[in-house]
Amino acid sequence: MKPITSKVGVTICSFWPVILVYACLPLLLFYAGCPIIDLVAIVSSPTSAEQVEGSAEYDLSKNKDQKILVFVDQPAYLSAYPNLRFFLTDMITKTLQSKDKARISPALFINYQSLADLRANTPDFYTLPPTQVAGKLGADLVLVVTITDCKVRDISEGGHVAGTLDAYAALYNVSSGEKLWPTTEQSKLVGVGFESERRGRDAAIVRLAAAASHCVTRYLYNCPKAGFKISDERTASGW
Repeated sequence: MKPITSKVGVTICSFWPVILVYACLPLLLFYAGCPIIDLVAIVSSPTSAEQVEGSAEYDLSKNKDQKILVFVDQPAYLSAYPNLRFFLTDMITKTLQSKDKARISPALFINYQSLADLRANTPDFYTLPPTQVAGKLGADLVLVVTITDCKVRDISEGGHVAGTLDAYAALYNVSSGEKLWPTTEQSKLVGVGFESERRGRDAAIVRLAAAASHCVTRYLYNCPKAGFKISDERTASGW
């Protein structure tokens, strides 16, 4: 018998190779399942850029010419930690200048000594708003970090100490007084701490300042997702 032929002259037999492939497809997928699934996962996975970098809430790294003052406000009742203000200012500044982070030119920062001199020579310094202080020093932007609490306490075992630090942070335009970051009504809450530091109280203050610096600056440049959270960050579930 001759094979059945369509009006265009194509025989049913000519479709057998295609039919055979589709019939065997489930079996091929079964035996080659893992490699095929891996391939699909690779194709559909996020790009390396998506995995590596987060998105800044306010990207200070795009700042090319505006002068910045880092203003750390330390209340008088925290005078037991005299170097805390300096350490926190210094670490925030260095983080924002780092070539691996925000990469802001060091020339754009008002140096800490200029602020310290103004503080020492201005009788009513503590009554001035941070934007006014920044204006006196020629800054265009002021990053205000207000420390609300800091505690370093001794632990009985082996001379170790524990520490906590709480603060609020916000970025302002000096001339207008507008809050640029965060966009919410409240400033950004920062809470850091640890249960044990074996190197003593001075090391504990440096460690708290370093952790707080990271928790402030990570919102101001495209911080890598892998390094966004740190072990010294205090969370509601962990503390």
